[in-house]
Amino acid sequence: MNARIGSTLAVALLLAACGPKDDPQAAAKAAAAESARVEQLAVGKEKEFEDAFARSDWKLARGYGDSLQMDYPNSAAAKRIQPKLDVARGHIRDEENTRRLAALWAYQTQPAKGGTQISAAIYSKQEVDTGGGKRPVRLIFRDHPEWGKSAYLVLEKGDFDCYAGCKVKVTIDDGKPKSMAASRPKTDEAIAMFIEDEGALWRMAQQAKTGLSIDFPVKAGGLRTAVFETGGADKSRLPKWR
Repeated sequence: MNARIGSTLAVALLLAACGPKDDPQAAAKAAAAESARVEQLAVGKEKEFEDAFARSDWKLARGYGDSLQMDYPNSAAAKRIQPKLDVARGHIRDEENTRRLAALWAYQTQPAKGGTQISAAIYSKQEVDTGGGKRPVRLIFRDHPEWGKSAYLVLEKGDFDCYAGCKVKVTIDDGKPKSMAASRPKTDEAIAMFIEDEGALWRMAQQAKTGLSIDFPVKAGGLRTAVFETGGADKSRLPKWR
């Protein structure tokens, strides 16, 4: 029995040795054909990407580009589009940030004595401890038919140390601080402090890329800083302001 098994195995091994062998050239041709097929498909997606990019349709271009790089990551087309894909992604980030900055502003139009009052308001990027805990600081630009134009800060807690008048420092982005006159009206209706050069402040708010910061004195002692991301201000909402 053992002899028969040994004989059978020997025959099987002999037949395997004499059987057809893999053809290296055929395998290479098959691989080349597959590579060419993949490149052709990748080029089709590349054309879709390039068409969308040429139209400045950044979201569609990113979609085609991401699909190309996901499906055919090793293709030449995937490498060719990389620089433009980075540009498209950058445009999308910029557009998203523009919409985010615009959404930070709140605009109001309401009847007032002598006509209509309009205002533009924005909260500070971070809460500030102005005495009594951290709260957001609000910056408001107002155009009133009787009282005229004004810009002021409003606190929810604490108070300003500016009843006799004071100076605040206003900085846009990483620029040099500008000193501006301010005053706290003697009223308990709101914890507000007016910044006298409201026109200049409105222009600075529109110029800021990363933020407009205001240093102001508080009753709790010292200065506090409120930073506002004002770059999304819509100047058409205050048409009489320049």
